[in-house]
Amino acid sequence: MRNQTSGGRSPGSRKRPALLWLLLPYVLFLAALPLVNKVTPTVCGLPFLFFWMLLATLLTPVSVWLARRGDLKRGCA
Repeated sequence: MRNQTSGGRSPGSRKRPALLWLLLPYVLFLAALPLVNKVTPTVCGLPFLFFWMLLATLLTPVSVWLARRGDLKRGCA
């Protein structure tokens, strides 16, 4: 039994709930896209779909930062 902790799991299999933040870009870009595929409501002068994609693009680095911050707090990085 090499490379195993006292719990019987390998060191790389620790639970890392902070990585759930990385699902946010997937949900914003792919899963929610059929729901927001609209042109008629405008937000800040932009069609809603364009605004949604802009918002998803801006929130992606935030979610990556939150996942990294969570890993650093747990000492995983």
